[in-house]
Amino acid sequence: MAEAQKFDIVINRIVDAPLDLVWRAWTEPEHIMKWWGPQDFTSPSATVDLHEGGRFVFAMEAPAYQGGGVSYTAGTYKKIVKHERLEFTQGLSDADGKAIDPASVGMPADFPAEIETVIEFRRIRPDMTELVITERGWTPGQMMVFSYAGMHQSIDKLGASLK
Repeated sequence: MAEAQKFDIVINRIVDAPLDLVWRAWTEPEHIMKWWGPQDFTSPSATVDLHEGGRFVFAMEAPAYQGGGVSYTAGTYKKIVKHERLEFTQGLSDADGKAIDPASVGMPADFPAEIETVIEFRRIRPDMTELVITERGWTPGQMMVFSYAGMHQSIDKLGASLK
């Protein structure tokens, strides 16, 4: 059976905040916990070991109307160019950052076990930053759409958290 064609999700957004602050929003736990996750979700914890080969684990708590469960995303930093670029893997994990099979927690078959991600940071002017977020290797389907929408909602929250 032929493997399904894979696609990249690419999101280009302008955040009304200085580059250094937007960088810190992606790399410092106290900032990440203010915005990680889509609308109505919260992030009760985040750990970051910010160096190439270092790992991160971000918690995401669903709102009560969606059951209130906590899930985790973990990954490894592959490339870091301060104020310019973050490259990392990400995938579902337990609270300690150990990868878990998405199917084992009821995710559909089109949910990737690991997603290669690149975040590009570009200064537009002293008080504005462009983000280009690329998630590689998605199979077209409902989970790809949810990821796209969820990242837009998360970036909305990121921008609001920096005001």
